[in-house]
Amino acid sequence: MPDPPPAPLRLAEFLPYRLSVAVETVSRAFAGRYEAEFGLSIPEWRVMAVLGEGEPLSTQAVIVRTEMDRVKVSRAVIRLVSKELVARTAAPGDQRAQILRLAPRGTALYRRIVPRAHALQAELAEVLTAEEQRALDRILHKLHRRAAGLMGREEPASGPGA
Repeated sequence: MPDPPPAPLRLAEFLPYRLSVAVETVSRAFAGRYEAEFGLSIPEWRVMAVLGEGEPLSTQAVIVRTEMDRVKVSRAVIRLVSKELVARTAAPGDQRAQILRLAPRGTALYRRIVPRAHALQAELAEVLTAEEQRALDRILHKLHRRAAGLMGREEPASGPGA
């Protein structure tokens, strides 16, 4: 006797789909504002954000910290360098590797963007209570760790940034 068919998958109730739709909607909302106000794509902003944390980073470190693929990071870096927002130098001991840092113009733009980024985050989060925000943070952290584990990667020690 054949196995009965599985229950249908209801896409609107499928957690990976719901997360993806939420993320894409938030990204599009933020992308429009970053592009209109600052002339940056989301990948460009993410590169600037990790470099704005202070220390110069290798391209590989930017890839790890942003969890973006190599091609996206490479293209974003090329555009940021051409806009004179990011400076790159050869890594000591490995001329193929690059060390990235915000250029003076990039630092000035970063300082203008950060308050707007905080405001956008607050605007998005205002529909949640403080308790819901803490719960969401814990839930996202758990899901991120679990998804990394399912991919066979070491689970990240901290949650991803926006």
